[in-house]
Amino acid sequence: MTALKILAPGGFTTIQDKGRFGFQQMGVPISGVLDSFAFHAANLLVGNHETCAVLEITVMGPTLEIRKEMDIALTGAKMGMTLNDQPVEQWKSVRVRPGDMLAISMVQEGCRTYLAVSGGIKVPRVMGSLSTYVAGKIGGFQGRPLAKEDILETHKARLLVSSRTLPCEYIPQYPAHAVIRVISGPQDNYFVGDTPLFGTDYMVTPKADRMGYRLQGNAVPIKGNMPKSIVSEPSMPGSIQIPPDGQPIILLVEQTVGGYAKIATMISTDLSKVAQTTPGDMIQFEKIDLKTAHILHGEEINRIKNMNALF
Repeated sequence: MTALKILAPGGFTTIQDKGRFGFQQMGVPISGVLDSFAFHAANLLVGNHETCAVLEITVMGPTLEIRKEMDIALTGAKMGMTLNDQPVEQWKSVRVRPGDMLAISMVQEGCRTYLAVSGGIKVPRVMGSLSTYVAGKIGGFQGRPLAKEDILETHKARLLVSSRTLPCEYIPQYPAHAVIRVISGPQDNYFVGDTPLFGTDYMVTPKADRMGYRLQGNAVPIKGNMPKSIVSEPSMPGSIQIPPDGQPIILLVEQTVGGYAKIATMISTDLSKVAQTTPGDMIQFEKIDLKTAHILHGEEINRIKNMNALF
């Protein structure tokens, strides 16, 4: 059923789900949401299954005309949302009806928000996923960001019996200075032991998108006897590669291979922190061991389980 009409698309709004797995060897990246916690919370708040597609909204939000009665929820970065010119809160479900006007404003804190609607956005499944990979024109709505006059449909779903609000203790903060925890490798032997990567700040540059974030700060030198690049090899979200200029690049969800040595790999639980930074924000890397990373991953899983048990 027709659910939404795009009156203004915002800065960069795409349809995303958990991602497209199993096709990286063919050059097709994972794609999917960058902030998995905010994505999960948005679907939970409207009673959706965790695999339902949502709108991932970057920096500037869209203006939408509601075409059917449904529940919606906006999570992630603080952008502000109005329904028929009246402010409504994020991180809670909101009932909307045909003819309502929904407007999401410029980001105030963070970078990306997630709009979930009852039943999830209905688009064709491509290679097992609903996610948009813009560079490959694959998935989502015609393989591209949303544009003015687009019409979106949703799957059938029951409306909530009562509204849902996520308790404050589950709502993350998105500071302009993010501490990102990493594990050394796989090519950390290419670099001097006392690397400036740890303990100093790096600024997010304007070259930051779903493919990767280029940072600026103290150059990370490669050992004199090591090559400036390596044979291109598969990469994963969170890999931190060092090009010849020594400025780190964090690879994200729309990258499949990398040809520079990777000094460290960000833990999966901190991917959302990077995804919520904007140009000018600062990132500091903290080295941890694999055992600690596993503990942090387990804590994140338990946090999501506890959140699910609320509703």
